[in-house]
Amino acid sequence: MPIFNGTASAWPTFSFISIPGLETAHIWISIPFCLMYLGALAGNALLLILVRVEQNLHEPQFYFLAMLALTDLGLSMTTMPSVMAIFWFDVHHIGLDACLTQMFFIHTLSSVESGVLVAMAFDRLVAICAPLNYTRILTHCTVACLSGAALVRGVTLLAPLPFFLRTFPFCGDNILSHSYCYYPDMLNLACGDVTFSSVYGLVFVVCTFAVDAIFILVSYIKILGTIMNLETQDRNWRSLQTCACHLCTVLVFYLPLISLAVLHRYTRDTSPILYTIMSNTYLLMTPFLNPLVYSLKSRQIQAALRKRFGVQRVIAGE
Repeated sequence: MPIFNGTASAWPTFSFISIPGLETAHIWISIPFCLMYLGALAGNALLLILVRVEQNLHEPQFYFLAMLALTDLGLSMTTMPSVMAIFWFDVHHIGLDACLTQMFFIHTLSSVESGVLVAMAFDRLVAICAPLNYTRILTHCTVACLSGAALVRGVTLLAPLPFFLRTFPFCGDNILSHSYCYYPDMLNLACGDVTFSSVYGLVFVVCTFAVDAIFILVSYIKILGTIMNLETQDRNWRSLQTCACHLCTVLVFYLPLISLAVLHRYTRDTSPILYTIMSNTYLLMTPFLNPLVYSLKSRQIQAALRKRFGVQRVIAGE
């Protein structure tokens, strides 16, 4: 059912925004987007396969990496249909239920990914600060519990959001700021008092991303303190190298997330082009870059690639 200005509907439709001013170039713009999506799907699927078939990768840090790859696959498959539909078929509309479903999976998977990054930080903390107790602490049961806790937390905290939005009527043009359904974006289009829903969204961010970021920061402060107390500089460097992949992944995930959240909460009249760039960076770059980071920085992953596919090292100086 179409939405008309000044009217509200129980079954609204929403319109995705394309790249303003570049509508005629959608086919050409879709090429790098499509390549990056395919790269994200292929790269994360490959990581899952390697962790599954390589005995040398049957360790807690790589189990967490497999969970991260699975989450990135979910994010890519959740967002790719709406993004590519805009570029290829000029389809900009989505129904309320479909939009709420996409929104739920995007935010849930983002929360799960943040939780997995915390688990990976804990893995590095134990490996460097308590190496003799590593195998006793990071058992298969511990890995399963940490991964399961991240999933349960995300689903539990995100489940109310679609129900909150369904209680509001939507009026106006219902034009979304992104190429997918994003909770703060949809909340801005709702009519009525959205104070409680807005506060709940803020509480969710604090209880997930803020708490996770603090835990990761504290973990690395402890890790750096332990590394600085090591006897030799060579051991310091080798210990720090084991954290390089995780640190890169944390930055790739949190920097776009924080930037997008700031744009939504603290800016007005922001350029639509900036919104489009930041939103696609947030959900496209992370799944695309994570496999590259681990393929280029992890010696174990490189060894598994060479063994299975004859891939040579590409890092200069190694």
